[in-house]
Parts: sequence; structure tokens; C-alpha cells
Amino acid sequence: MAFSFTLTPEQQQLQSSTREFARTVLRPLAQRVAAEPDPLTRALLTRPAFEQGVAAGMLSSLIPPAVGGTGGRGIDAAVAIEEVAAEFPDYFINMAGPLIALMPVYAAGTPEQIERFVRPFLATSRAPLAAMAFSEPEGSANFDAPPPAGVQTTAVPDGDVYVINGRKAWASFLSGWDGDGPDIMTIVCRAPGGVSVIVAEREHLAGHIEVEEHYDLPGLRGCLTSRVRLHDMRVPKTNLIGAEGDGIRLTRNAFLPSGASIGVFATGAMRRAFDIAWEFATTDSRGGSSPIINHQSVADVLANAKGRIEATRLLSWRAMDAVLGGHPAGAEWALHSKIFGSDTALSVVNELVQAVGVTAYDMKHPLMTILNTVLAYPIIEGGNIGIRRRQLQAMLADPSYDPSATLSH
Repeated sequence: MAFSFTLTPEQQQLQSSTREFARTVLRPLAQRVAAEPDPLTRALLTRPAFEQGVAAGMLSSLIPPAVGGTGGRGIDAAVAIEEVAAEFPDYFINMAGPLIALMPVYAAGTPEQIERFVRPFLATSRAPLAAMAFSEPEGSANFDAPPPAGVQTTAVPDGDVYVINGRKAWASFLSGWDGDGPDIMTIVCRAPGGVSVIVAEREHLAGHIEVEEHYDLPGLRGCLTSRVRLHDMRVPKTNLIGAEGDGIRLTRNAFLPSGASIGVFATGAMRRAFDIAWEFATTDSRGGSSPIINHQSVADVLANAKGRIEATRLLSWRAMDAVLGGHPAGAEWALHSKIFGSDTALSVVNELVQAVGVTAYDMKHPLMTILNTVLAYPIIEGGNIGIRRRQLQAMLADPSYDPSATLSH
């Protein structure tokens, strides 16, 4: 990999076109979503823009070229994600289900499974959805614990099928657009051989998924995040990914790209918050004789925020490049991006709110929307405390760990 901090002309064009789409289509959509009180209605408002993105190739860009997609380097993904995240991160989170749900398929699926499960997401029309049914209402930080703890969703063999029962939560669009589930649901469950990954398709989900609740989230309000019950779902044994018992490894690896992406989401959120706070500081005097940027305390907050934004961007873009490029240290880069990026965003946005002052303490103020959004980043895609820091601890404690591995390119 050539080492450069300069975007190619193609990446600059990607940045420009995605920014235009984000500002002209997603910013007004985000305002409409924010004004809608019902979680399901909010999510359905995003469908036309979702279909527009599919038609423009955004969905297929999440799929590696080796299996028919148009995905490029991790830097390309980071460039596009940051532009979307600065305006309406909910949109990309909704669309990016395949980024997690298909990872186990790429890693351990048969050629037939890969072709069948990937096919819906190469479309240039409709609004196909994928969901990784991992988290459970009782908590999943210890999903790999032996019974009776750990994963509670069960897959019981019955002839040529598994009968799946259990409850899942938090992943976007577990219910699909219509309550009958997404196009594919990658289910982390407990089979006789241990924690396993089984892919259910629409034909298996319909009529066997019950929506218990659509969560009313304080941030990321355009994401349809639900708690569902899977009951007596019959899925062919041929939909098992790898072997029974492979689920722990496959599940952990599935969240590497999404972990890296959280740092990019955090960068987008901080960037937007900075723009708002900087505009306020350079134009509003708060009753004084000059704009508040002329007060050193305000200028210091802005300067510190900008430096941390730039640092997070470099880290998270490098993490995306490492993970999607198969760098040996990609797992570590992803963990740093997730932990450092999300923690930094929460701190930076909170400080920018303070720089603006009480004017920002209003649900109609855009900084409140951003603050409620970044509150989610340390706890989604594997909570920093319950999962991600524990993974990093295990990595550092491993006798084979090489502290210099991240220096190689």
C-alpha cells in the first residue's frame, strides 16, 4: 500500500458527490425525522432516500469486488461515511447492515452460500436490508459464556432444519420494513455444537418474527432499532455458516469493520458540531462588544476540539484502510478507532456545547441532536467498557502480541 495523506482525484470526486448528496438530500431528511415522534414512522421516512442510494450504487459499494460488489479501499469507505455522518449518520447505519451481517459469510461460507446471500445487495433498485441478530435483551457482553449463561437463542436440529427460538435486540431493521424481517438475518445462536451463526432469509422469517418494541432512541432516531422474538423459525441446515461452534470467532470478526467505522462516524459528528460552534463563536457577541471567539477560553475550546477532530480522522481512516485491506494489525486499529473515536467525540461535542452556552440546551438546537447521537457511539457496535476494552486487554495480554505491528504498511 502506498503511504499518502493526499486523496486521489477519484476520492476527491467521491467526497464531493457524497457531500452534495448529504447536504441536499440527507440534511432536510434528518430534520423531518427529528420532528416525527413515532419510531417506525421515522424509519419509513428514510426509505425513499435509501432507494436513491441503492440506485446510485451505495449499497453495492459495501460489497467486496471478489463477490461481485464495487467496494474499494477502506479510505474510500471512510471518505463517504464521514460525509454522511456529518449530516445524518442514521442513513448509513440503516444501509450498512451487510457490512456486518455478511462478514461471517465471506469468512466461512461456501461459494453457493456467498452467491445466494450476497445477491440481494448487488441490486440497483428496491431497499434490501440485512441485520446481524447478535445482541439479546438480557445483554450480550458475555455471549460466549457456557450454558446456562451466554447466548440464549437456540437452534434445535429437526431433520434437515434448525428450529430457532429466542429474542434479539438493538440491530437496525431486525423487523425489516414491514415487520416480516430483513432480506437476510445472520443469527448468532446456540446449536448442539456450541455458539453458531445461521442465516435466515425472508421466507424463513415471515410469520416467525414478533416485534415486541421499537425503541425510541434519544439519538440516531432514524434507525429502526427493535426488540424482536423469533419463534419456531425453521431454517435449513444448509444455512449454517461454517460448522457448529464457529460462532464466537465469526461474530467477533464480523464487528471489526463496524468498529473501525465508529471512529469515522465520530469524526463526522465532531466536524459538524465544530462548524456550528465556530459559526456561533465568530458571529455572536452574547451582548458584548465583539464575537466570543475573541475570548481566550472560547478560542481554546475550539482549538482543542479541532486538533482532536484531525487526530481522530487520521486514526479512523487508517483503521478502515487496515481492516478492509486485510492488514495484520487491522483488529487493533479497529479497536482504537472505536474506543478512542467514540470517547473523544463525546468529550469534544460536550465541550462545544459549553462554548456556545445555554443557547445550545434546547432540543431544537442542532448541537443537542449531535450530542444525543455521540452518546450512542461508545455503547453501540460493542460497548467500549463491556466488550471493546476487554478485547483490547486480551490482545495486549497475548504473549504473541507485537507492539510494533501497527507500524508496518
